Amino acid sequence: MLLTGKVAIVTGAGRGIGRAIAQKFAAEGAALVIAARTPSELADAAREIQSAGGRASAVTADVGREDDCERIVKAARETFGAVHILVNNAGIYGPVRPAEEISASEWDEVMAINLRSAFLLSRLVLPKMYARGSGSILNISSAAAKAAYEWNSPYAASKAGLLGLTRTLAAEGARHGVRVNAICPGPVPETRMSQELRQGLASLSGADDNAILQRMSSATLLGRPQTVEEIASAALFLVSDQAAAITGQTLNVDGGLAFC
Repeated sequence: MLLTGKVAIVTGAGRGIGRAIAQKFAAEGAALVIAARTPSELADAAREIQSAGGRASAVTADVGREDDCERIVKAARETFGAVHILVNNAGIYGPVRPAEEISASEWDEVMAINLRSAFLLSRLVLPKMYARGSGSILNISSAAAKAAYEWNSPYAASKAGLLGLTRTLAAEGARHGVRVNAICPGPVPETRMSQELRQGLASLSGADDNAILQRMSSATLLGRPQTVEEIASAALFLVSDQAAAITGQTLNVDGGLAFC
């Protein structure tokens, strides 16, 4: 198994991409600390891992809060002894409106959850990763970080910022044995975020929800959306030793939507 003996933190793991990543990592031998804001979803995710023979500890937390980030890392070290892998997946889409109609508080909330949390959690795990001489951080960004779409300014800005953070942390961590990479998923209709986005776009444009999904899918070379399982498989590769020579990179898992 690819992650035997590793301890991984996955945020936003109650559902969607984060949950799929946690399940995939557990199946490959990692012990998981999963974090999310919704206790019921988080408990279900932990039970799924445990019933399949894996190890998982759940921490209900809001990664937009610094003390909650500290609590997540503390729980991982107290429960499993170390943190070898950090997946910064937690995120919200935020308001689906033109920039001039978005309030400063709405902007700040998206930045806190999507970008600031990745900084907070990374700075908490890096010192001991450096001391150990190994570690992997994976940031889940978005195709929105690379393309021009309407009505998503805080989300796109936060996800683009995440790519800048990825490159900087990779540059700082490489000679300490720590790799830092990112994934940019394309449309993943299974996720609540995708569903809420389509509803918002439908409301603004007057288009049908299914028509919006079809338009998103047809923009990819493959002509179809991605699945949470496909994102999780890419995540597993990037945090494993199979990607030992890869750092500071962004992998587009988007069916051929972006090419940079």
